[in-house]
Amino acid sequence: MEEFSFLIDLLPLIIPFFIIDLFFKIYVIIDILKEERVVKGGNKIIWIVVSLVVNFGWVIYLIFGKDE
Repeated sequence: MEEFSFLIDLLPLIIPFFIIDLFFKIYVIIDILKEERVVKGGNKIIWIVVSLVVNFGWVIYLIFGKDE
């Protein structure tokens, strides 16, 4: 059990990143699914997959995906 003690010590540092990542994934999916939202390439399903599957894919969407 001692070999995993460093992971337990890191949890307070790692958990906030997971919470922030989850929050932005939810925000981006809601933004993509809005009727008035136009995304680059015109395919909302692709952007949802990118934002969920790719690590920090929501950043890619927020920078490149919105077609405003």
